[in-house]
Order: sequence, then structure tokens, then C-alpha cells
Amino acid sequence: MKHDDDIKLRYLSLMSRNFPNIATASTEIINLEAILNLPKGTEHFLADLHGEYEAFQHVLRNASGTIKRKVREIFNDSLAPREQKELCTLIYYPELKLGLVKKNFEDDAELNDWYFITINRLVRVLRNVSSKYTRSKVHKALPDDFSYIIQELMQESVNDPNKQAYVDVIVRTIISTGRAADFIVAMCNVIQRLTIDVLHILGDVFDRGPSPDKIMDILCHYHNLDIQWGNHDILWMGAASGNDCCIANVLRIALRYGNHGVLEDGYGINLLPLATFAMDMYKDDPCKPFIPKDGSAKDPERQRTAQLVAQMHKAISIIQFKLEAAAIKRRPDFEMNDRLLLDKMDLKRGIITIAGTEYPLLDTNFPTVDPKHPFKLTAEEEAIVNQLHNSFTQSDRLRKHMKCMFRNGCIYTIVNGNLLYHASIPLNEDGTFKDVKVQGKSYQGEALLKKAGNLIREAYFGKEEDPDHEYALDYVWYLWCGKDSPAFDKDKMATFERYFLADKATHKETKGYYYSLRNNEEVVDRILDAFGVQGQFRHIINGHVPVKTIKGESPVKANGKLMVIDGGFSKAYQPETGIAGYTLVYHSRGFQLVQHEPFTSIDKAVKEGQDIKSTIQLVEMTNHRMLVQDTDIGTELKSQIADLQMLLEAYRNGDIKERAWRPITNKR
Repeated sequence: MKHDDDIKLRYLSLMSRNFPNIATASTEIINLEAILNLPKGTEHFLADLHGEYEAFQHVLRNASGTIKRKVREIFNDSLAPREQKELCTLIYYPELKLGLVKKNFEDDAELNDWYFITINRLVRVLRNVSSKYTRSKVHKALPDDFSYIIQELMQESVNDPNKQAYVDVIVRTIISTGRAADFIVAMCNVIQRLTIDVLHILGDVFDRGPSPDKIMDILCHYHNLDIQWGNHDILWMGAASGNDCCIANVLRIALRYGNHGVLEDGYGINLLPLATFAMDMYKDDPCKPFIPKDGSAKDPERQRTAQLVAQMHKAISIIQFKLEAAAIKRRPDFEMNDRLLLDKMDLKRGIITIAGTEYPLLDTNFPTVDPKHPFKLTAEEEAIVNQLHNSFTQSDRLRKHMKCMFRNGCIYTIVNGNLLYHASIPLNEDGTFKDVKVQGKSYQGEALLKKAGNLIREAYFGKEEDPDHEYALDYVWYLWCGKDSPAFDKDKMATFERYFLADKATHKETKGYYYSLRNNEEVVDRILDAFGVQGQFRHIINGHVPVKTIKGESPVKANGKLMVIDGGFSKAYQPETGIAGYTLVYHSRGFQLVQHEPFTSIDKAVKEGQDIKSTIQLVEMTNHRMLVQDTDIGTELKSQIADLQMLLEAYRNGDIKERAWRPITNKR
């Protein structure tokens, strides 16, 4: 007992360095109690961005329609809809919009009047979006150049006759000193930042779309973010770790969608050796199954490029199948022998035998496949693999983005009563957790996700001499396409069949039981219980599988306890979903699901004021406004208050002596 008291006293002594007397400890308690009674911050959940940078950044800039709603609430009686639209566009794209505005005014006096009116309007919007935060938190969000001025404008009311002249002079001086444009940009950026308190990305930043690198640039500098890794993210993490199977898959997908530019221009990956090899090896091959899905083959000016991309696409696909065969043979515990297909081909007869059934091949030109040793890389292919390996592992920008993924992400997280993961929890047919073998040991549920997350980190950060490192590298690839992977959870990835077989029955990838059981409330409750998620309003939030809204599928399942928010940010999926993505918004009143229509372009958004058309669906509204005290941060603050109360008691009973306040420095 005395030992526990000693530990408690040492802990309180450490606390006393920051709160050296009753006055400072009491002040902090008052501050924390006040914070507990503020409305909770607004959380935004997005999934499956798939490189669609323009649509993603617009959704961030307009806060999934929240800014438009706030502008309408503030100015509905004083501004026409056109003026409201102009103000919203300015907030979304201040630099671009200001460039257009300046061209519309020939007279400086008129421009200055516009500046004056606009700054006052922006102040009103900023007051509104900052109202649920402490002054300290708002201060931290303000740019250094204008922090004092913005705070003064926010705190003073133009409705007070004694302050109106003071406020007017501040704004007029901003304009007269030539700082109006910079000030407006700063104000708009702060409005954007404060409208979204926390951003949750539920996986798949990468692949299909043209600019995942630009999305990562935004995420790496975002003020409050967490990422749940999706299978496409894990694929890139594996490639950056040096797994050659992952590298081949990343390159194949980029070529399939005509987005190889992100590799060359975005990450500095040298594709010239592959292009030279492909032109030589497949020069007379039309490579029809490998024509990129970007429409370039139909454009006369881009046909030659499309043909080269198709040749490269085929070349890397064959290399991929060979590399994966080596991994499958090296890891019999992956149970993926059904993916060994190159040795099942009879090129003379033009058929392949799968599970005892013969299928005609759409393509029999395999110049690098030796029938006697079908899985062996040629010397030229091996040289390409080595060169690509070096390019991926030595890319500085890719390394920076992967470290951001690790710093802000994990394979799952629990926040404010919500369990977030990208895809699945492997289940048995009866809804119980499936035992999955990893390195000879069985894992299920949360333990499986933790093990997968640990191996992903080992693959990237581990040392080559560590015996677990090689297994971890292979397992990252398994997470991309293995049947018991919680990031994939299908019986196979039918890549070969989609390219080379006409029979669509062979293309089918059977999903795990999770996907058919996730509408079962009892199963969802079992998962939530196993992960220790508490609370009356608790949920699972997923992405991964696009919701077929066009066919009437609902993203809300299991009586509201599970939500799937992959609505088709990726243009490749929009014909299937009928929409262009979801944002799940969790504010102090509850959950709203925002359904987005396709985004046109930044140019039209700026010049014509075109915004993403969004439809709001109420998912779950609480009967009382949620406060900070109802959140995870609230639980933490309550714990801090309890500790401070103990410190006060220690001061009052003399266990710890009070001291005068002195700022802590590093000087000795």
C-alpha cells in the first residue's frame, strides 16, 4: 500500500511542475470543465478516394456542403443565392477566385469596396464555424501573419456603436496597406480548417485515379487525421518496403488505368527499361486485353502511346504472375496454389485447364514463358525487376508518403464509439470469428487485425537479418489478395482470368461471409463487443465494397449499426454506384450521410461557381446535443481533472509544497 502511495506522490510531484500551486491547478480545472461543455467537433469520414484528387480536395474545401449550409443560414435574408454562391466559391478557392475578381474591377476604389464588404462577410462566417471551439484552439489555427487582427475582428461586434469605427479602421487599413488579398486567403483557409475538426480516411487512397500523390500531400499536412489502411494502400506500402510482387501489381494497375504518370512524374519511378523491353518483346502483339481504360486508344493522337502502354501492361502482368508463383511456393501456408496458372496452359492447343475444366485462351502469345519452366523469369525480366525494386525503395517522395501513412494510420481504430476499418473481419458461415493461421498460430477478430498491422510495420521498418522480416514482406502481399486477409476477404483475385479467359464465370471472386452477414445486427453487435466498443450509439464504419446506390442498395445496414461509405469516388466505379462518393458527417447533433454527384472541374467551380451537388441523408440524430464530455477526448479530460483534484488535495494537506509559477526551460 505504501508503495502505491509513493508512486502516486511521485506522479503528483511531476504534475506540480506544470501546476506549481493551488491557483494554477484550479485555473486548469476550470478551463477543462468549460471545454467539456462545448459541442463536440465535427468529424468527417471518407473512404476509397482512389487517386481522385480534384473531387477529394473540393469535398474538403466545401466540407461536404457544410460551408454552403452555414453561408445560407447566415446570409439567407441579406444575400441573393448568386451572391451566396460567389462567397462560397471564394472560401473554397480563394487564390483562384481573387484572380478572377481583380480582372472584373478596373477602378481600384470599387475593388477596395469589394474587399471591405467581403472581409466583413468572412468574419461573420468565421465567427460561426469557430463558435464550438475554445479561444486557444482557434488561436492555434490562425496564421501568424494575421493572428492578432483576425482575433480582434472576431471578438468585436460591428453592431456595437462604440466598436464600429474601430472595426472599420482595421479593415480599411488592411486594404490600404495592400494586404487585403492575402488576408482574405488566410481567412478562407481558417474557415476551411475549422469546419472539419477531425478527418477519418477509411482506406484506399491509392490506385485507379490519376493523383494519389497529391492527395497524400494534403493528408500529410492535415491538422487532425487518422487513416485506416485499405488493401490498395497496403499494396503500395508493400511496394515501398521492397516486395517485388507488390511492385509489379502497383505498376500493372497504373498501366491498366493509364495512370503511370503518377509513378514517373509523381514518384520518379523509371519506366524506360520496361517500355524498351515491352516494345521489343510484344512489338507485333495487339495486346487487346491490356489496352488502358482511359479512352486513349480511341483518340487518334494518343493511339501509339496507348499501344505502348498496353505492351508494357502485358509485360509487367506476366512478370507479376511469375513473381507471385515464387511467393506462393515459398509460403505454402498461404494456401494459394490455385493461383499457379502459367503451368496449366497448353499454348499449342490454345487452352488452359483450371480445376479439371478446359477453357480457351484469348491470347496465346507468351514469348517469355518457357513451357518447361513457366514460372522462371528471363534474364531481361529479372533485370527489370531489380531496376524497379531500386526505384521504388529509393523514391524520396514515396518514402515521405509512406511514413505519413504509418504515422497517421493503422489497420483499424476505435474513436468516439465507432469501430473503423477498411474492409472486413473474416467470419465463419454462422457469424462467429474465423480462425486464421499466421506464422503457424491462429488469430481471429481484433487479434488478427493487430497481427496484420504489426507485420505491415515489420515489412517496412524491420531489419533484413530479422527472421520475421522476410515473412512480413510476403504477408503484406498476401494482405492485398489472400483469401483470409481482413483487407480483402475474397476467395481469390482473378487477375489472370480477367485478362485471358472469355468465360465470365471464371472471373467471379466470391466474397467472405462478412459481406453477407454485415446486415445482421446480432453479428455486428458481436464484432463490436469483441473489440470493446461501448456506448448506446456505437457503429462499424467500412469502405472497400462500392454501394450500388443505383440498384437501391442502402449504405446503412444492421439497423443503423454498420455503415458502408464507399460510394464511388473512383470514376471507374461510378457507373456501378450511380453516384460519386459519400461523406459521413458526425457532428454534435448526430450522423448525416452526404451523397455526392460527380465533380466537374476546379475551373468550372471557380469560373461558374459549380459546386458538387450533395444530398443529405439523416442516419441517426441524438435527442440531446453531444458535448466534448461525451467523446473520447472528454474521457481523457475527465481523467486529467481527477488528477488535478488529487494535486489540489496534496497541496492543501501539505504532501506537496506550493511554489511560485516559473516557466519551465531547458536551461540547467
